[in-house]
Amino acid sequence: MSESTTCRFTHLAACPDPGRTAHRMRSTSMPTLSLFDAHRAPRPLPEQPRGITSRLQSQGLATIEGLTTRTAVLALAQRVMRLEPHRDSDSDELTTIQDIGRRSQQSGLGGLGNGELLPHTERSSEPHPPRLMLLVCLRPATTGGEVILTDGQAVHGYLAERSPAALEALTLPNTVFYGDGGGHPSQVFTRHPGQRTSIRLRQDSLAAFSPLISGYLPQLRQAINAVQQRLTLEAGQGYLIDNYRWLHARTAFTGNRVCLRALGTPRFPMPIGFPQVAPSQVHTPAAVGGGTP
Repeated sequence: MSESTTCRFTHLAACPDPGRTAHRMRSTSMPTLSLFDAHRAPRPLPEQPRGITSRLQSQGLATIEGLTTRTAVLALAQRVMRLEPHRDSDSDELTTIQDIGRRSQQSGLGGLGNGELLPHTERSSEPHPPRLMLLVCLRPATTGGEVILTDGQAVHGYLAERSPAALEALTLPNTVFYGDGGGHPSQVFTRHPGQRTSIRLRQDSLAAFSPLISGYLPQLRQAINAVQQRLTLEAGQGYLIDNYRWLHARTAFTGNRVCLRALGTPRFPMPIGFPQVAPSQVHTPAAVGGGTP
């Protein structure tokens, strides 16, 4: 995609949306433990990852605990995925996620700061983003730093029921460009054979949206806000997500929060994306997690 074409696209931050501030990063009323417990993989780990793989295959999400050292995190990551290096990863291909100060204000380095991160797909600007992402908390924040997880299937179902025109527009090919000049043209939703769909999204300065879909971004944000769920991680707790199904985000924080992240390809078969569901099958987050407000 040429630079002139990219410049005709709309950056999300510039899209008018009077409700954005009110909706931004506001989670649903689902209790934290309901989300974690609903997807918790049985221990011990990493010797028996079968519980993790079955949850990833069916729901695209597994929550884990008891990983209190870098060695334990790496062992689990190597059992479930073929690790892929990242620009910021260390020699063992794990990335230490912590506040690096003013340098995090550079484009594309927001994850290494202490600010808010909006729901996004990891490495969305790559032609083929990593399929799996593991994130484990080694040291919680003093305040904030909560995880926000959004199921792309729930977003898709919400739009199918309430804004079908927006859903169709967000599926149009090559209507968004992720990254800088070396990024990748794509679309928010991609349809695959077998009635399956994947989601790809970022909402920072490295996302440029075509005029064909920029008018539907408020509906997309509304859908994300309606179904996203909040998760507070203690030391040793974490989650594994299907990066083609789940969006992840983070609230701003204070203190020396430290997490480890692994990216890679699953060592077990996984159908791509998520099955499309009829609008009548869409559940609220509380129903999915088995909790009550």
